[in-house]
Amino acid sequence: MTYLRKHMKLVLVAAACVTLGAAGSAIATAGAAGTSSSGTSSTATVTATKASRARGLLARRAVQGTVVVATKNGFETVTLSRGFVQSVSGQQLTIREGTRKATYKTVTLTIPSNAVVRDNRQVSKLSALASGQRVSVVQGPKRALVVARTIKTP
Repeated sequence: MTYLRKHMKLVLVAAACVTLGAAGSAIATAGAAGTSSSGTSSTATVTATKASRARGLLARRAVQGTVVVATKNGFETVTLSRGFVQSVSGQQLTIREGTRKATYKTVTLTIPSNAVVRDNRQVSKLSALASGQRVSVVQGPKRALVVARTIKTP
């Protein structure tokens, strides 16, 4: 069993953190370049706090992404798609990527039969997902994770 296969969740979380950290760092650096620094430690703390918030905001707002991860055998591609379930047909999951009010695009993903599917924090099957549920799909070379939840209506 390869390291990637054995520790897939850890690798996916680490890859996402690295990506989000780099993006957040770039945002914080760009914001810091436009302001004058007085050299006090409180300014550094405020800048660090803003950078941390920017990374968190970026993670919450991510809709679609691809990360390339280095492994023992070369490089592997991991993809993330987030949006809303439109339909499920066999192993085909059609989602509307985006937010409640805006659509990035509609995609149909083929989910492997060995994928881990969770619905409202419970182990589930792909066929149990309902239209309108919020969904996140993470697909690696050998594994996939589908996490769905029912949205609370205001």
